[in-house]
Amino acid sequence: MVKTTPGSAPTMRRPRIVVMGGGTGLSVMLRGLKQKPLDITAIVTVADDGGSSGILRQELQMPPPGDIRNVLTALADAEPLLADMLSYRFQNGSGLAGHSLGNLILAAMTDISGDFVTGIRELSRVLAVRGRVLPAANQAIVLKAEMADGTIVVGESQIPKAGLAIKRVFLEPAQVEPLDEAVEAIREADAILIGPGSLYTSIIPNLLVPKLAEAIVNADAVKLFVCNVMTQPGETDNYSVSDHLDAIHAHVGHHLFDYVIVNDGEIPPQVHSMYAEQGSTAVQLDLEEVERRGYKVIADRLVLFRTYLRHDAAKLSGHIYQLVEDWMLRKG
Repeated sequence: MVKTTPGSAPTMRRPRIVVMGGGTGLSVMLRGLKQKPLDITAIVTVADDGGSSGILRQELQMPPPGDIRNVLTALADAEPLLADMLSYRFQNGSGLAGHSLGNLILAAMTDISGDFVTGIRELSRVLAVRGRVLPAANQAIVLKAEMADGTIVVGESQIPKAGLAIKRVFLEPAQVEPLDEAVEAIREADAILIGPGSLYTSIIPNLLVPKLAEAIVNADAVKLFVCNVMTQPGETDNYSVSDHLDAIHAHVGHHLFDYVIVNDGEIPPQVHSMYAEQGSTAVQLDLEEVERRGYKVIADRLVLFRTYLRHDAAKLSGHIYQLVEDWMLRKG
């Protein structure tokens, strides 16, 4: 924890934290974490095959840029207008409608640099990103799901639409190679943070990359799981907190986490009703079941409601930073 150089006073090293996942929840959380004195590496899923990302993936034979773009924007020290510009989605234009400008810029950077990872690195430099953003692999991954009735659904965007309970998800190719930088970041991490995000289509795909999962299991780091606030229709219908943890354990085969961070704040009835119309309910905290599985639970009111329910980035990042700081002190 303490780093010294000859002739100087001891200085506190920034804790190294690896954050894994994808989707809106991850980006919201990173906006809070970047305000803390942390050395952040975000490892982002590359299984997306819908919308703008899916079109660019198919037409340009590149990994999907959407989740990467969201994370870059969240960690950027850019002016608000620039962040809005990256998120801007064209409404009209043959071939342009549906694309976000940030996705197109990432596609251009990939073409200019000749490599997706290099393109991300260069755009990170332009945006003054606080930390590193890495794809889980330098290639697009096809996500498949075996449903409860035995049918196989192909494609990340199609899995929630099947209307059936998910038995398991798996990758094609199964033995996809992760980036060496991602594996090294996990090995050197003081903390590894997984979630929030779509359980089967954002979180678990990263953990199915064999060397990433192995590195997490073996890492000398405090390991944290941030549970979703609401269930996701077609993925986690009626799931409790322990159901989320059981699904991860079933896919990875290991008890990964030391701590589970969950919302126990009340959600207003009108918000419940709005989400119920979409088939979504609050994830129930079954505390005894979670603790029986050996996890320590950090529960707090962690949600804000504006147009949608979102994690309170400041409060959530405060809990995360405190856990990491405590770990560093115990580790010495």
